[in-house]
Amino acid sequence: MLSVSGSARTGLRRGVLSNAAWARIRQLSTYDTVVIGGGPGGYVAAIKAAQLGQKTACIEKRGTLGGTCLNVGCIPSKAMLNNSHIYHQTLHDVKARGIDVEGVSLNLPNMLKAKDTAVAGLTKGVEGLFKKYKVDYIKGTGSFQSANKLKVALTEGGEEELEAKNVIIATGSEATAFPGVPFDEERIVSSTGALSLKEVPKTLTVIGGGVIGLELGSVWSRLGAEVTVVEFLGGIGGVGIDEEIAKSFQKILQKQGFKFKLNTKVTSLKREGDTVTVEIESAKDGKKETITTDVCLVAIGRKPYTEGLNLEAIGVEVDKRGRVVIDNQFNTSVPGIRCIGDATFGPMLAHKAEDEGIAAAEYIQSGHGHVNYDAIPSVIYTHPEVAWVGKTEQELKAAGVQYKVGKYPFLANSRAKTNNDQEGSVKVLIEKETDKILGAHIIGPNAGEMIAEATLAVEYSASAEDVARTCHAHPTLSEAFKEANMAAYDKPVNF
Repeated sequence: MLSVSGSARTGLRRGVLSNAAWARIRQLSTYDTVVIGGGPGGYVAAIKAAQLGQKTACIEKRGTLGGTCLNVGCIPSKAMLNNSHIYHQTLHDVKARGIDVEGVSLNLPNMLKAKDTAVAGLTKGVEGLFKKYKVDYIKGTGSFQSANKLKVALTEGGEEELEAKNVIIATGSEATAFPGVPFDEERIVSSTGALSLKEVPKTLTVIGGGVIGLELGSVWSRLGAEVTVVEFLGGIGGVGIDEEIAKSFQKILQKQGFKFKLNTKVTSLKREGDTVTVEIESAKDGKKETITTDVCLVAIGRKPYTEGLNLEAIGVEVDKRGRVVIDNQFNTSVPGIRCIGDATFGPMLAHKAEDEGIAAAEYIQSGHGHVNYDAIPSVIYTHPEVAWVGKTEQELKAAGVQYKVGKYPFLANSRAKTNNDQEGSVKVLIEKETDKILGAHIIGPNAGEMIAEATLAVEYSASAEDVARTCHAHPTLSEAFKEANMAAYDKPVNF
């Protein structure tokens, strides 16, 4: 079979050959590895495969690389979180810092434009990396014809057939809608619609008290919306958060204006003109209530996206939740086909998918790869931020593990006090007998950055004393992590 290089593709797409001749050549493309999906897991897998010397292509139907995370998820939400925080701080905080500002007003169209500018720059950056490492970027929708043959319905029209020794499925996930109620992305919105509201709603009801709901609730709360969070469980923060940290987090958000209805289920959701009616019921006593809101954000989770791949025809096994079944080297039930990221098991996190993408490419090349699922951090990018890695206290209790706790409040941290940003604390959990760090949980300023040190400690099985005896620069927020580790095995000095 004839193979077509990335540079040849570029020339051909500029019209060097006729459409008919181009179509004939395109049908003969062969690759060592083809990645389906250009999100964080997919594009990283493609780049790593190319770096390892594999002839690689990446199929992506969105028209831009980066997947949900870069286009309508992690990245745009962080832009909105950062800029809404600056706006809120300017209105309510800078006067106490000796900064007088007058005439502050929100220009929402420009704030949304700034978000879009950030996204556009990063998506183009990924395309640049594909060119640098000679990954063929094929814009279209891929589906399996057999285990090693793919058909791509091209975005620009026509089809292309690919043959691959290895295929990596990295198609990600999509937002789960409330049963029987599709998103209209105007009044009943997913995270995508919540990032592009044309005006600040007076009231916003969030169904789901996990990461997405709390982050986007924070954005619109800072911009002036009254936010109510309805959560079926008895706490906020989603799966994996330490219960003690979650309770502290809830108190902080309540001080910021959030209203919470926990242990509450939504029984009905309906748009009526420019408002949404949300029927709720207490999971404890059955008490019913009706909420009328301008916008309802449904943030009840995400589900694997494998639609149109034709998996059933080639025998790729999926479970009852739609997740592709894999082994510990990301192999599916069909030889030569692997799966990573949100389309399979584990936390739906971009950085988890990235690590899996690298490992999958390495397994293809050498049979060896590495992802430590006990050392994958989670972050909620509210203010203050919440971050954690490793085990929670409730998990250790349930497993019967003997442990000790070290805590340190940011109230006692010199940098946090200087910045007048001292809400929150650091909590570390260590194995009682060995002093090994089993988990770390931070709520406070820059928690998302600080958790990297804790993740490294967990990855290399560091002890609390190892961290405590490591010199930390003064004054920094990271000293709080050092002091919490001192508290775990001995005593903190500054508290």
